[in-house]
Amino acid sequence: MELNRIISAIKEKQSEIKSVFFVGCGASKAELYPAKYFLEGNAKHLRTSLYTANEFNYATPVSVDDTSIVITCSLGGATPETVEATTLAKEKGAHVIAVTHVEDSAITTDAEYVVYHGFHESYAAKMEKMTKVLGLATEILNQFEGYQHYEKMLDGFDKIYGLIENAVSSVVPQAKAFADAYKDDEVIYVMSSGATHEVAYSFSICLLMEMQWINSGTFHDGEFFHGPFEIVDKDVPFLLLMNDGKTRGMDARALEFLQRFDAKTTVVDAKDFGLGSAISSEVVDYFNPMLISGVIRVYAEQLAIVRNHPLTKRRYMWKLEY
Repeated sequence: MELNRIISAIKEKQSEIKSVFFVGCGASKAELYPAKYFLEGNAKHLRTSLYTANEFNYATPVSVDDTSIVITCSLGGATPETVEATTLAKEKGAHVIAVTHVEDSAITTDAEYVVYHGFHESYAAKMEKMTKVLGLATEILNQFEGYQHYEKMLDGFDKIYGLIENAVSSVVPQAKAFADAYKDDEVIYVMSSGATHEVAYSFSICLLMEMQWINSGTFHDGEFFHGPFEIVDKDVPFLLLMNDGKTRGMDARALEFLQRFDAKTTVVDAKDFGLGSAISSEVVDYFNPMLISGVIRVYAEQLAIVRNHPLTKRRYMWKLEY
């Protein structure tokens, strides 16, 4: 109801919203993607965009005004670029919603509305940021245009956290096998499609490159056959995130090619954790990212253990001015 009330309050002030902007950096930016993907696929009139914060700051879209909603996101609420973007959006007259884990953090200062989420309490709590932003997008669509599957989305929100906890409780053996098999690889490629596309991206740039110092590349399954597949060969390491929903065919096509040439392939498949059995087929696409993100967090943790390289270890971040 919190999210419903926020969007209702915006609608009371501004009856017409034309644009929705999602703004963040790194993992927070990636966790905004499912909401952007949802609106793009279902809104008939609303324009939607996803920006890394400094792009928003340096090249601010002219449509940022009182007919736009800007949703900014930062886990700790202190990411300088995102704090600046929040202030800028307010100055432009937009209706600004900040999403963060930390109360009264810098990102909240110039936000008209604030959504707080969990993180440390459980694997499901780590997915609250992504889930609540998708909830905001659902309310925006339903209140400003109407959405025929609104109740099915609400049902999905009720079930997703339990599905995540059930999934991670059973996945440690597979995660350990992944860690043992990939611990010495110099590069790991990560792929997916649909709403899960930027889950692959964040696993690549954050959990592998940032937190494990492992070279990585990521690409959409639909783009795989337009360049990246040329590097496929026996034992080249891939992590493929498979969706339950409309874009599964792209995932399956990529998997078949990887297997044909004996690439070193690990698959994390939402179907294996019962997503489609619990959530309606009309909306299941949008819940893949939360479930898969929870599962691969365990994979990253096991990789960190076997490599004796904690996920909190950094070379530059928080240590240098940059």
